[in-house]
Amino acid sequence: MEGYKRYAIYYAPEPGPLAEFGAAWLGWDPTAGTTRAHLRLQGLPCKIAELTETPRRYGFHATIKPPFRLVEGSDIALLHRSAAALAGQLKPVLLDGLQISRLSGFLALTARGDTRALGALAGSVVEALDGFRAPPAPEDIARRDPDRLSARQRRLLDRWGYPCVMEEFRFHMTLTGPLKDPEAERTRAVLSPVLQPLIDRPLRIASLCLFGEAEDGRFHNLHRYTLSG
Repeated sequence: MEGYKRYAIYYAPEPGPLAEFGAAWLGWDPTAGTTRAHLRLQGLPCKIAELTETPRRYGFHATIKPPFRLVEGSDIALLHRSAAALAGQLKPVLLDGLQISRLSGFLALTARGDTRALGALAGSVVEALDGFRAPPAPEDIARRDPDRLSARQRRLLDRWGYPCVMEEFRFHMTLTGPLKDPEAERTRAVLSPVLQPLIDRPLRIASLCLFGEAEDGRFHNLHRYTLSG
């Protein structure tokens, strides 16, 4: 697990149809660490490789603790042990299901129903592992476009290195990069019959994963932790 630029705690679907869809849709399997042939779908506004260029390098996931560089004096072995111990204290969360949503111009899978337990889980992870996070570099802050953030989001950015955590957290699994309205609707129409059988059912968040960003910018799933609290 050494040799990665940044680390993150993500939710990634356990092996099965949803994980298989995500790898084939994005064209990147972060668990195997290999590229994948894209799905063959008719009616999309452009090639899948173009639609998924932005989220591809991260792999199919929902961010729990956003990517961070390790603070000086820490190491990945200690982060791994701490994440494993934390997972042993956290209980699984049951969601009603997922839905295709438009967020800030891109398409993503978001949670249906009451998400308070999931938000509390994410906040616990952000806080418990924050001692491993090095302060963000100026370019990391600039990338978040702080002038466009709300006052509360800016305070969260300053405190936790990311503006969409704690009460601003929203579970989402990114499907595309930014799309214009007609492109988004065409893509949604094509994806809906493919995804509906996979997401129109309860989803149990029973594990979290440690991801690492390699030198080429691709994220790899390094370890899965079972939530057993």
